[in-house]
Amino acid sequence: MASSAVTVENDGSVTEFLDGVTHPVRRRDAFTVLALMERVTGEPARMWGTSIVGFGSYHFVYATGREGDWLALGFSPRKAATTVYLMDGFEDRGDMLARLGPHTLGSSCLYLKDLTTIDLDVLEELARTSYAAVVGREG
Repeated sequence: MASSAVTVENDGSVTEFLDGVTHPVRRRDAFTVLALMERVTGEPARMWGTSIVGFGSYHFVYATGREGDWLALGFSPRKAATTVYLMDGFEDRGDMLARLGPHTLGSSCLYLKDLTTIDLDVLEELARTSYAAVVGREG
C-alpha cells in the first residue's frame, strides 16, 4: 500500500520560500542551515510540501505495509523554532547533543531557537552522521 502523503517532494522554489519567512531570526538561520545541509549531503535543496526543505530521500516500508518516500535530511523555519529533521533519531548521539547548545527534541526533530547560541560544528556533525545513517539503510 503506497502512501498518500501530502508532504511530497516538489518543484517549489526553496529560495522563494526562505525569502518569505517573516521571522528575521528564522530567515537568517534558514539560509545558514541550507548551506550547511548542502555541504553535508552534496544534494540540492528541494521543497517537500509547502514548508519543509529536504536533501536526498529514502524509501520506507512499515510492518503495516504502508510505504513511501521521505527526505533523508531536512529543516523547516517554523514560527517557534527552526526544526531540523534527523530521520534516524538521536540514539547514541547524547555526547553531540550535550555539546550542541540550547535545543529541544522530538522523535526525529531537533528544535533550535537561534543558531547564534549553538555550536554549528556540532550541528554539522549531527547532520552528517544522520544523513549517512539514513542513506546507508536504503536499498
